[in-house]
Amino acid sequence: MKDTRLFKRLFAYMKPYLLRYVVAIVFMIIIVGIDVISPLLISASLAELGNEVIDFNKIVMYFIVCLGLTLLMYVIQFLQTMLLHYTGQRIVYKIREDVFAHIQSLSHHQFNEIPVGTLVTRDTSDVNVLFQLYTNVIISVLKNTATIVGVFIAMVLLNAKLAIIVLCILPIILILTIVFRKFLRKVHRQVRTEVSNMNAFLSENISGIKITQIFSQEEKKYNEFKEANTRLRKSTFKEIFTFGIFRPSVYLIYIVTVIIIIYVGSNEAIGFSLFGATIAITYDQLYAFYQYISKFFNPIQMLADQYNTLQSAFAAAEKIFTVLDIEPEIKDSENAIDIELKGNIEFKNVWFYYVEGEWILKDVSFKINVNQCAAFVGATGAGKSTILGLITRNYDIQKGEILIDGINIKDIKISSLRSQIGQMLQDVFLFSGTLASNIRLDEESITDEEVIKACEEVNAMSFINQLDEGINAPVGERGNNLSLGQRQLISFARTLVHKPKIMILDEATANIDTETEKMIQDSLEKVIKNNTMLMVAHRLSTIQHADIIFVFDHGRIIEQGSHQDLLKLKGRYYQLFMLQFQKNELKNITQKALN
Repeated sequence: MKDTRLFKRLFAYMKPYLLRYVVAIVFMIIIVGIDVISPLLISASLAELGNEVIDFNKIVMYFIVCLGLTLLMYVIQFLQTMLLHYTGQRIVYKIREDVFAHIQSLSHHQFNEIPVGTLVTRDTSDVNVLFQLYTNVIISVLKNTATIVGVFIAMVLLNAKLAIIVLCILPIILILTIVFRKFLRKVHRQVRTEVSNMNAFLSENISGIKITQIFSQEEKKYNEFKEANTRLRKSTFKEIFTFGIFRPSVYLIYIVTVIIIIYVGSNEAIGFSLFGATIAITYDQLYAFYQYISKFFNPIQMLADQYNTLQSAFAAAEKIFTVLDIEPEIKDSENAIDIELKGNIEFKNVWFYYVEGEWILKDVSFKINVNQCAAFVGATGAGKSTILGLITRNYDIQKGEILIDGINIKDIKISSLRSQIGQMLQDVFLFSGTLASNIRLDEESITDEEVIKACEEVNAMSFINQLDEGINAPVGERGNNLSLGQRQLISFARTLVHKPKIMILDEATANIDTETEKMIQDSLEKVIKNNTMLMVAHRLSTIQHADIIFVFDHGRIIEQGSHQDLLKLKGRYYQLFMLQFQKNELKNITQKALN
């Protein structure tokens, strides 16, 4: 991404706060003015001391003025710092919001392509880098540039020819900056990439630490971490090394310039001529000139530091805007509407793939009426869970139509659609907080009484009542302080309390014990007539009560009907049922033998 485009996008976040930046610039001009004037006042004091008759009143006046200006400068600097930091925090606050909101708009497919650690890096460390840009770099660059110009004008007024000597040094610094610019941006990009890779690695491997331990992969994962850490160390060292050459080079030029000016100036005070031209300068002026050289090169060195920060900020901005530029695959159409769902669902000649050409669903058509319970069965990869994901618009189909209450699903606002669909998944995710906060999902309109009622309906109060804090009992990260069955019951209560018109159960009982499964089954029988219910389950015992069962094979519906109807057909469903029945019988026989 070109620097000009990056700057325009970064500037767009500054626009609401331009007045504050104007005030900061005014403060900056005052500070620079005081900084430029101070050496002249000191020089005037030294000149007065060199007179035969010393006017101490003048010296005191110069001292008072210098002291007053210094105090004023510090007060203004404090106000400027507070103003810039407050404004910078507001800007990065907005950027973080935009990044997080955009991440939430991405589809499941897009999430699968971007590591979680990378997204975390974009919204944290990368945004923090931009904070330095909006608070220090922008104003400091202007300040240092203004200081260089102001100091040079003052040097010209003192002695034009000595000022020209100083000016001749600038092209060397500019060439040095241009040479290092390319290398600095490259190493900054590399560092940001390696930091992102490290965060992604840590996020994934800390989440999967149990698997690592189970399979004794600690040493292998340690070596992988070591490699990633080495790459980060090397890229960081390159960054330090590159800038470590740049800054001392500027400082060396400063030292050489000071030596030249002192030598030439000292000789001029005693009648030295340069290139045939005599330069008249007094020792007090030479002192002021020396002060100005320091004030001239210090901003240049600071600009070098800020240039480093600027390159780092641009590299971080590239990463951030790369995320923001990802076009969401699933989004509302222009004429999308809010509707109150009833729960009629229809698939009309639906075709769908994740990878182009590899069709998961092939010309699928079916109807599910309001308050019906429908189940989908079939082998792994047959397309069952895909059906559920399409109804919630986690993905969009390539051909055909999906209708809800006779309306194409693409013409319904995503927020309206998903807010009326409840989902129980195989892998339950719980947030850090309390049981109540996980059930109501911080929806303030849902009361504690409603939470308790939902828990009672799903038989979750049997274990909640045993907790000291009841529904306000704490939940650890990802619900690790709860059993699989307890997490699933909380998920069920969360689904019910939001009163969905369509309820989805995707292998919701796959990982839980028989007792918990029985509790969920009993609960389902209570609520099944109040919702359109869609179920996917490998355990056929959990779907026998369904009004209609669709049997999938290689992306097509090969059988449909009630449990009894399908058994009578003695087709694919019958084979699956008998296979599970035989397994369960064998399990029961084995269990009895052991007892």
